[in-house]
Amino acid sequence: MRLTILGSGTNVHPSRAAAGYLVRTDHTMLLDFGPRTLTNLLKTGVNRHRITHILFSHYHADHFSDFITYFFDAMIFTKYEGGTRPPLTVIGPRGTRKFFRTLFATLPGFTQAPFAVHFKEVADRAFMIGKTTVIPRTVTHTENLHCLGYRIEYGGKALAYSGDSQYCDNLVRLCGDTDLAVLDCSFPASRPNPVHLHAGQCGQVAKEAGVGQLVLSHFYPITDRYNVREQAGEAFGGKIVVARDLMAIKL
Repeated sequence: MRLTILGSGTNVHPSRAAAGYLVRTDHTMLLDFGPRTLTNLLKTGVNRHRITHILFSHYHADHFSDFITYFFDAMIFTKYEGGTRPPLTVIGPRGTRKFFRTLFATLPGFTQAPFAVHFKEVADRAFMIGKTTVIPRTVTHTENLHCLGYRIEYGGKALAYSGDSQYCDNLVRLCGDTDLAVLDCSFPASRPNPVHLHAGQCGQVAKEAGVGQLVLSHFYPITDRYNVREQAGEAFGGKIVVARDLMAIKL
């Protein structure tokens, strides 16, 4: 399994793309697809037209908006440039089908794709993508919004991605005994926010879950002014990585 961080920041960050992660197992998939992550995807050299699954944690714009450009490009590629691509499966929390039906009906040129497009709503039940096990789990972010974290298991390795989350028991369970956990480190411990983890809580989750390696990501601009590795390390004694765009990690 190989993880590439396409975006380690948030919506409008001066030096980081927003949330997006490329995961390669026996399938090529994306976890979220925020602004500027498509540009970084092109830099990886991965054929964007071979991506088969996109998994969304929720539909705040900083986790979603580059999907619009990506899908329009796929339509042009297959309709007018003679290209082909495998079916695309879009997976997300409750409300996914309604969201995309509305989006596709509103945006010109998004209907009648010449390739199969499937939408799947998931919550707290494991499923398979080929030989890859995906375990979604509901996490707490903002009121009245269904948000998911994802656990990816393949080849004897396990990776967890928090999406956007507060500290909650479900997040600890999601990360339990994973080789690597990518956590929402939106703010430093000294400047907490009510709907996101801060660096100290990331360390707490990693310790309680027994993760092998902690990756801090999804930074708001203020966070870059603090030593978040040190703050997370007050609770967690394992390896801590401060994410950067285009960082690749092999598990």
